Amino acid sequence: MTDQVIAITADEFETFITQPQHQDRRFELIYGEIIEKHMPTEEHGVIMAQIVIALGIYLKTNRIGRVGTEIRHRATVSDVRIPDISLTLAVDSPLITHGAVPRLPDLAVEVQSPDDHVLKLRAKAAFYLDNGCQVVWIVIPRHRLIEVYRPDHDVELVGIDGTLTGGDMLPGFVLPVREVFEGVG
Repeated sequence: MTDQVIAITADEFETFITQPQHQDRRFELIYGEIIEKHMPTEEHGVIMAQIVIALGIYLKTNRIGRVGTEIRHRATVSDVRIPDISLTLAVDSPLITHGAVPRLPDLAVEVQSPDDHVLKLRAKAAFYLDNGCQVVWIVIPRHRLIEVYRPDHDVELVGIDGTLTGGDMLPGFVLPVREVFEGVG
């Protein structure tokens, strides 16, 4: 007899995560399988904060979207993902107060944790792009590098001396990569 993964739906997943024994734990639904996310390190949190601060300052002046951390997004009937950082351009849409946002963000950011393999993060980036994201940033702390993914474009590698830009999605946004890693090792 072989082990068989039984796929569940996003609706079943929402019920699963509300059970008392799952309180204070973080889960994603990936292709119908419940996966527990690792708890972030201090390094991970500091990097996320640097990016969120930069995006937040930009959005205070350019009221075109909203940014948040660890927001659940329902991508498909069998996928609920939690990017480390999400930026959504739909400022006129109602703020979701219960359950997952019914779409992926326009910008998703994933910061590599010590337990994350970069190939897994690249697969996430591909999934995000295939399901509606316009841009994905993968932050690789060990190399002080950010990989930028856009649909139908080659991967852009932005090193410590480079600058992230917002392109057409976030006109005028610039973030020196050096600032992303300020205060980190």
